Amino acid sequence: MPNISWKTITCGLLVATSGALFAPGSQAKPLTEIKVSYQPAVYWALPFYIATQKGWWAELGLKPKFSVFPAGVPQMAASASKSWDVGSTGSVPALLGFQRFGIQLIGMSNDESAANDLMVRKDKAAEYTKDPQAIKGQPIVLTANSTGDYAVQSCLKKFGITKADVTIKSMGQSEIMSAMSSGNATLGGLWAPNTYTMEEKTGAKILCSGKDAGVVIPGALVVRAEYAKEHPEDVAKFLAIYERGWKWANAHRKEAVAMMGKFYNEGGVNISEAAMNKEFDTRPTFDLANQLKVMNRSKGASEADGWFTKIAEFMKGNGSIRSIPNPKDYLIDQFFKRVEADPTLSAFANNAN
Repeated sequence: MPNISWKTITCGLLVATSGALFAPGSQAKPLTEIKVSYQPAVYWALPFYIATQKGWWAELGLKPKFSVFPAGVPQMAASASKSWDVGSTGSVPALLGFQRFGIQLIGMSNDESAANDLMVRKDKAAEYTKDPQAIKGQPIVLTANSTGDYAVQSCLKKFGITKADVTIKSMGQSEIMSAMSSGNATLGGLWAPNTYTMEEKTGAKILCSGKDAGVVIPGALVVRAEYAKEHPEDVAKFLAIYERGWKWANAHRKEAVAMMGKFYNEGGVNISEAAMNKEFDTRPTFDLANQLKVMNRSKGASEADGWFTKIAEFMKGNGSIRSIPNPKDYLIDQFFKRVEADPTLSAFANNAN
C-alpha cells in the first residue's frame, strides 16, 4: 500500500486547526479518528485532499487516517479486516463490496461516464473509428470487474459487438498503459487520468466512452455497515466534509486545479493543466441537493436505482455476481438526509469557502 506525503501534512494541519477552534483556557475535545479509503490520483478523491489541506476534518471533530489502494476490488476486500470505515470507489467494486462484505453505498462521488473509455493506439485510430466492426477478433486489455470494464462492454454493445467477438485480457491500469505504449496492445479500457496520459504521451485516441455508449457511471461513496450503525453522526460529518470539498473546488477552479496537480503528482500521475481542466469539464459532481434528488424514492425507484441496476445487470452477465440485488438493500440516503436535517452540517456541506 503506497504512502503519500500529505498524510504527514494532515497531522500538522489537524494540530494547528484544532488548537484554533477553542478559546484560550478551554479544554480542547479530542478528535475522533475516522479511517478513510480511496485510490491515489483520481478525481473523486480530490475532496479528501482539499479537506486535509484546509483543516476541515478537525472543524467537525474528526481525524482522518487514510488507506490507499491501487484499485477498487482490493479496497473492498480490505473492509473485512476493518482497515477502513468510509471512503469512495468505483460503482462496480462498490456493488461487489455489498455482495461480498455488506458495504453500503451512501452517495455519489461524481458522474464519471465520460471518464471510462475504450482507447485505441494512434496507428489504428483512423481504422477503428471509421469501421468499429474491425474490432471483432481483436484482443482488448482492461481491468476486470471495474467501471472501465463496464464502459468497454457498453461500447462494444453500441457497436453491435459481443464479448464473445473479442478476446478480453485483464490487467491493472499501469500494465495496460505499458502494453499500449510499447505496441503490445492496440485496444484498452482505461479511466481518467490515465486516459489523458495516454492521449498526451502516446497519441492514443478515445474510441468510445461510457457516456458515448449511453450509460451512466457514478462513482460511489461507501461505508462499512457495522461502522454506519455504530457511528451514524461521524458518517454524516464525513459526507458534509466531502460535499464542502466539491463546493469549494467548483467555486475556486483555478486554485483547485493547482491543488489537483499536487495531489496527482504525489500519487505518481503528471498530466497537463488542460487535462486537469477536462476533469472538471466532463465529470459532474453532486451537491447536497442533487445527492438527495438522485436518490429520492418518493415516487418509486430513484434515478440512482436505475444506474446501479444496469451496472448490476452487467456484473451478473460478467459472472461476478449471481443475482441482481434490490437497490434498497445497498443504496441508502439516510446519511445525506441526516446532513440536510442538521443545520450545522448542512451549512458546512454547502459552504463554498
